[in-house]
Amino acid sequence: MNNDKAMVAIYDNHEKAEEAVKKMQKSGFDMTKLSIVGKDYHSDENVVGYYNMGDRMKQWGGIGAFWGGLWGLLLGSAFFIIPGVGPIMIAGPFVSALVGALEGAVGFGGLSAIGAALASIGIPKDSIVEYETEVKAGKFMLLAHGTVADVEKAKEVLGILEHSV
Repeated sequence: MNNDKAMVAIYDNHEKAEEAVKKMQKSGFDMTKLSIVGKDYHSDENVVGYYNMGDRMKQWGGIGAFWGGLWGLLLGSAFFIIPGVGPIMIAGPFVSALVGALEGAVGFGGLSAIGAALASIGIPKDSIVEYETEVKAGKFMLLAHGTVADVEKAKEVLGILEHSV
């Protein structure tokens, strides 16, 4: 992800995150520049698996309808179990940043894989700790990537005044 800027927004639940994604889509924002990260909570004992066939997830966790809708809108998908964080679902180009951090064994001073991926796209370290904590607590992180104009449009659509780099 060699983008100029990134903007991060945190949402308390998947309904609010989904509303934000739909708002971005309705505004005409390029959905290939939007990512979402969240924990996969499930309360049953069913196996939660993942495979990608034609860019569609085939098995879901407890909030499958939410993720299923996003997989149709956003480019790329992944399911990881990250030590210290747990099961994480990601949709959008942030998948490649996380994979790059994992594959390259990127060292970012004690950050988790998510933190290293955020650092690799230019998010300041003091903000990374906040965002990791929010994701660990079950909140959803929405990232808009791209040019300065892309990020400014995302901030305008979502009504965000800060949390961009």
